[in-house]
Amino acid sequence: MALASTNHVTNSASAELPAPRAILFDLDGTLVDTAPDLANATNALRRFHGQPPLPFEQIRREVSNGGSALVTLAIGLTSDAEGHAEARQYLLDAYEQAVATHSQVFKPLDTWLAGWHGEQKPWGIVTNKPRRYTLPLLEALALSPGALLCADDLSVKKPEPEPLWEAARRLSIDPAHCWYIGDHRRDIEAAKAAGMTAIAVGYGYISEQDDYRRWPADIWFDTCEALVERLATF
Repeated sequence: MALASTNHVTNSASAELPAPRAILFDLDGTLVDTAPDLANATNALRRFHGQPPLPFEQIRREVSNGGSALVTLAIGLTSDAEGHAEARQYLLDAYEQAVATHSQVFKPLDTWLAGWHGEQKPWGIVTNKPRRYTLPLLEALALSPGALLCADDLSVKKPEPEPLWEAARRLSIDPAHCWYIGDHRRDIEAAKAAGMTAIAVGYGYISEQDDYRRWPADIWFDTCEALVERLATF
């Protein structure tokens, strides 16, 4: 299917979805473009091991898979290999020192969110990023979600539905009236399991081998502009 045709189907289908009373976001690659700072940390690990930097786009596609995946990409150590844990900590330490140097809310989502927040409409973030790195990032970007669930807040994380349920509970909104927006299959699986409307976005950190239109979402948006156009109708 051609991209233009896909956009037409996406927009038509979105009109049939129930209007949300609350919007929940994944963080990295969905709400905030954190790839530049994570890429710098990944290449810092490369430099430490005497390797040249990797191209930004190559790292960007791997960001949503987490620190362990970035270590594997950077120096080839799989999660069960000797030295992987130390390398992962080196990468995370480098990231923590510059967690919000270049990161920013995706445009034009930043403008829409400022309006939604200004109208005191409920919204939140459910992320598999540890709170240690999330809070400084949100503070630097002046983001104040009504609910924030991080990887270390509960005993389980996405794709399990519990973090999404807890976010909805904190917002006092029934999960059925929440949209959850994400750029990874686990986001969509979590949203479906939680009984929320599952929104997949194609502008995030998606590997070349992954077709996000095959994820079991309720609707797919190719661009941030298309997502914001729909959100602006609420």
